[in-house]
Amino acid sequence: MCWPADAQGFVSSYCNTVPTPNGGSHVAGVRGALTRGLKGYGELTNNRKAGQLTADDIAEGAVIVLSLFIVEPQFQGQTKEKLSMPDAARIVEAQIKDHFDHYLSNDRQNADALLEWAIERAEERKRRREDRALKRKTAGRKSRLPGKLSDCSRNSAEGTEIFLVEGDSAGGSAKQARNRETQAILPLRGKILNVASASADKLRSNQELSDLIQALGCGSGKTFDLSTLRYERVVIMTDADVDGAHIASLLMTFFYREMPELVTQGHLFLAVPPLYRLARGGDVVYARDDADRERLMAKHFTGSGKVEISRFKGLGEMPPGQLRETTMEPKKRQLIKVALPSATDADKVRAREAKATAQLVEQLMGRKADLRFRFIQDNAKFVAELDI
Repeated sequence: MCWPADAQGFVSSYCNTVPTPNGGSHVAGVRGALTRGLKGYGELTNNRKAGQLTADDIAEGAVIVLSLFIVEPQFQGQTKEKLSMPDAARIVEAQIKDHFDHYLSNDRQNADALLEWAIERAEERKRRREDRALKRKTAGRKSRLPGKLSDCSRNSAEGTEIFLVEGDSAGGSAKQARNRETQAILPLRGKILNVASASADKLRSNQELSDLIQALGCGSGKTFDLSTLRYERVVIMTDADVDGAHIASLLMTFFYREMPELVTQGHLFLAVPPLYRLARGGDVVYARDDADRERLMAKHFTGSGKVEISRFKGLGEMPPGQLRETTMEPKKRQLIKVALPSATDADKVRAREAKATAQLVEQLMGRKADLRFRFIQDNAKFVAELDI
């Protein structure tokens, strides 16, 4: 048996050289051995998620060839396509589990990888089941949008955009600054869940992400359907500071993991709010960061006269008029389009970029903290300034 990464699993079983395409007791024995063995390894390594594993999570992705020789076999039906012997199941399970336990103990790296793979399948199985239950529950009922969403009035998605803002304070300013026909506002409370390191259960129970998925209307994961996206553009609008950058990173990780097609098709953007307001008399300009402020001081404000410099603490501190003028008005604002290479792209360079992107996201946002620590060690020498 083996678990190939890029192949579909299958079971080819025989009893006394007679093919048994419908499996039977001997195949049940293999599935039982694999399930008990991997769950036992999970308990040994203190991985509580292993308890949710079923035989389907482990065996269905495996390639298994099983040949059993036994005295006086008993088949089900005249065609002998399925073995029906409870004793055979017990014998096979006992034999294989012993060898499987030794394999897991002696090759910890592959054992850990196999356990993580099986847990991901289990979480995906639970999510599909809950999605089916939700569809049955909401069938024929008009979908309800989250209460915090201030929706736009236009019925079609064309020309519309939804701004994802941090907190009710920024949400209040954005609601006053928006164009009500084409711009919707969804305030998010603080830093959302890091989906790259969280379980499927936590993702489903997170209210902020649930509201976001509901507002976009296109589902997530396996149920994602770009054709039902309710807005043409999804704009992440966070404060121009470290916390804002962190929230934007968490949101981009969510879209990368749960709605990658939304990114590859060019629907995700980052707003660029100013950090400084520079004024001298009636001459007012805005700077994105410290470097932009110094550039404007040197080139824009020439001559004498004091320049008043004010630093915005956050989007919630900006008057609605300034927020509209600097960040939300399409004719004056700046947006950064988030681009994502596709792993299926025929261009080999873009395919390599997609692979490197996946590795970087896993390294920086995944479950293994040691990978992040190593990245910080390797790149700390390139940091000139720390914004803490």
